[in-house]
Amino acid sequence: MSKNLFNDFEGTSSKAWKQKIQVDLKGADYNDTLIWQSNDGIDVKPFYHSDQFDALPDVSGSNATNWKICQLIEVNEVSEANDLAKDAIERGAESILFIITSDSVSVNSLVEGIDLEKIHVILKCNFLSETFVNNIDPVLIENITILNDIIGNLGKTGNWFRSLKDDHLEFEKIVKSTNQFNVDLSLYQNSGANIIQQVAYTLAHVNEYLNHFSDKLSENNKASIKVTFTTSIGSNYFFEIAKLRALRTLWSVLSDTFGYNQSCRIIAIPSERNKTIYDYNVNMLRTTTECMSAVIGGANIICNLPYDHLYHDANEFGNRISRNQLLILKKESYLDKVNNPADGSYYIESLTDQISNKALIVFKDIEKNGGFLAQLKSGTIQRKIKESAAKEQQQFEEGKLVLLGTNKYPNPNDKMKNDLEKHPFIKKEVRKTLIEPIIKRRLSEQLEMNRLKEE
Repeated sequence: MSKNLFNDFEGTSSKAWKQKIQVDLKGADYNDTLIWQSNDGIDVKPFYHSDQFDALPDVSGSNATNWKICQLIEVNEVSEANDLAKDAIERGAESILFIITSDSVSVNSLVEGIDLEKIHVILKCNFLSETFVNNIDPVLIENITILNDIIGNLGKTGNWFRSLKDDHLEFEKIVKSTNQFNVDLSLYQNSGANIIQQVAYTLAHVNEYLNHFSDKLSENNKASIKVTFTTSIGSNYFFEIAKLRALRTLWSVLSDTFGYNQSCRIIAIPSERNKTIYDYNVNMLRTTTECMSAVIGGANIICNLPYDHLYHDANEFGNRISRNQLLILKKESYLDKVNNPADGSYYIESLTDQISNKALIVFKDIEKNGGFLAQLKSGTIQRKIKESAAKEQQQFEEGKLVLLGTNKYPNPNDKMKNDLEKHPFIKKEVRKTLIEPIIKRRLSEQLEMNRLKEE
């Protein structure tokens, strides 16, 4: 059967499809009836066709066959964290993300017995310390990713670790000694920024670093710097796939302008914004689709969140389930068998182009008005994120944005008051800040607080 049967059929243009649809609508307007607009301002059509592209899209180059299953471990005691990491590796983890809150932690002890040639270790440091980095064995540091982001910390807390000048000097030393830096865009998603804002703010965020290092690094050093983006993935399945693709595309353009390595590493973590404490098992469904978006979008490392992450302390069962979700996606659903799985999907390609173009416009506007730090200082970034979050919150309260088991089909017999080991709501802390911090907000918080009062 070498004959190509498709040659026996005439092609159908997008114009012909639209005319046929218009007839079937029986007088209803095509645009008003079938085209809807996302919160990002993107028009979504009922169908997409190759003749709607001036040229067929290039191959994206995402390497979906090599994505890693990552286990998140909070480091309270080094030996315990090391044991948890080795146990997770034995059970299928291919990468470990350690959350470190103290610069007194011995990384050499933390990774003892872990084969760093096979297991990718990531250190998320909630502090800034060149001494901490210098205490890591130089042989080990070649295979460890260190997540330090001073601008991300400013956005999250409203303050520098020490001061603008001191933070940049310390950060500069760390980058020169490790040959890497990180940009954390998860805060923007978890605080309610739309996808266009997330990508645009990330570009403006990383551009502050590129400008800072422009006259401090040689061309060879710039080309060897490894840049990591840490992102949260929401439940808008195809849009999140396109978001990661757009981020890679725009980073390639921006990095080339400054002479940096055009490749980057993306660490993807499911969003907390749409997670709930009531009907918590639905969180597993949410994180599964979010992890799928991350794989298909081209994330390098995927770190799933346990279904009870919001209200339970870290526990073996929750960690095992979160890891097994990824194992099922990789080993049973075969989401590691095809590279560039989204290439050629006209819908996703169109979304990628639109997100890229719209984010680039916002990025240019930020740069025109003084840059990302200036916009943070003036409160412009915070205001726009709050406007986006408020719009989404209103849709949730009106039932247009559905969280199953929470604002639709809630179980009135579901009780949580005696099962909260952690405080799952915004913590209000009165303190002096340089700028207004960007606050993470879950959609269901107010509804959940009202339900808890009634239990």
